[in-house]
Amino acid sequence: ALLRVFDRLEDTPALIISNLGETLVQNRLAVALLGDVSQFSGLDRSEVYRWFTRPDRERTRYPEADRDRHSRAQVAALRAALGTMGPDSRAGALVSALLERSPEFAELWERHEVARRFEDHKTLIHPEIGPIDVDCQSLFTEDRSQALLVLTAAPHTEAAEKLALLGVVGTQTFTGTAP
Repeated sequence: ALLRVFDRLEDTPALIISNLGETLVQNRLAVALLGDVSQFSGLDRSEVYRWFTRPDRERTRYPEADRDRHSRAQVAALRAALGTMGPDSRAGALVSALLERSPEFAELWERHEVARRFEDHKTLIHPEIGPIDVDCQSLFTEDRSQALLVLTAAPHTEAAEKLALLGVVGTQTFTGTAP
């Protein structure tokens, strides 16, 4: 059912993710905004895993002032997934791997925060056109194991114009000045 809705979203960045932060499918505008994540496999498929094991690369799409909040939200969402899936699941394997590889993750994990973070306002930084303010709305499957995320900008704003520009240029690089 999520794919039927997803297939109709041509002019809005949209993606379907698992409760482990794995992008299952993303449309052309989501690729232009967030980058193509289809090349990842194994634990690297999880945004949570990449966030904590490759911070220099993965965090560039977020303003520095927002990164701590995003780190906490990533951990809290993974804790919620672990609560649903159990310790012997893929969520448990992801938690174990992150506890071994990331002191930052381990510190945040000890806080025991639980949350789902899908309704959110955020600023994403595109490498070519700069910051874009978006609202993130979600539609979940019944078991909440997957979510369709739709990223929108308020109408008649600079952010809406930037998303429209991405709709034209897609993933091409272009010469210009980033704000």
